[in-house]
Amino acid sequence: MHVSEGVLSGQVLLAGGILAAAGTAVGLKKMDYERVAQVGILAAAFFVTSLIHVNIGPSSVHLILNGIVGLLLGWAAFPAILVALLLQSLFFQYGGITALGANAVIMAFPAVICYYLFSPLLTKKHATAMAASFACGFLSVFFSAALLGFSLILTEKNFWEISSLVVMANLPVMVIEGIITAFCVAFLKKVHPVILPGYNK
Repeated sequence: MHVSEGVLSGQVLLAGGILAAAGTAVGLKKMDYERVAQVGILAAAFFVTSLIHVNIGPSSVHLILNGIVGLLLGWAAFPAILVALLLQSLFFQYGGITALGANAVIMAFPAVICYYLFSPLLTKKHATAMAASFACGFLSVFFSAALLGFSLILTEKNFWEISSLVVMANLPVMVIEGIITAFCVAFLKKVHPVILPGYNK
């Protein structure tokens, strides 16, 4: 899901940078600094899972875990994902510095959306919570793929076929992420439910 250097237009990169800066500012403001360690652990999980990837055109397919990151962190997912992407760019040349803002928005904005869509359902009946968790993992990747495709189309209309390929190639990832997110939520509800939104009130 990383966009490579030199793929997106200057206007898209600028818009991505501005939105990423705004999202990160909101995330830092809303972050509970008693849970900084949790933010760091989830940023590290995002960092590690994204290292195993398969290149497809100007992007790549890999696990993201932005669904569970968003579910547990809310707006704090923005700074967590931004830091992980920055380190990946510096150490492994994934994405790139100029595309950092766009990549952060592509992966963090869906995480925040899914937080608002599905976090209220985690305290419901077990079946409802598991369905919501799966949908969170699935849709977070789908929204990211759709945002990536939209960014490519804004850069060049001829990227429509590549954008469609990116979305289709990520379908297996969407299912896997949904299963992983549901498993993580089920595990956390048993061993440490206070970490989940709605349980720490």
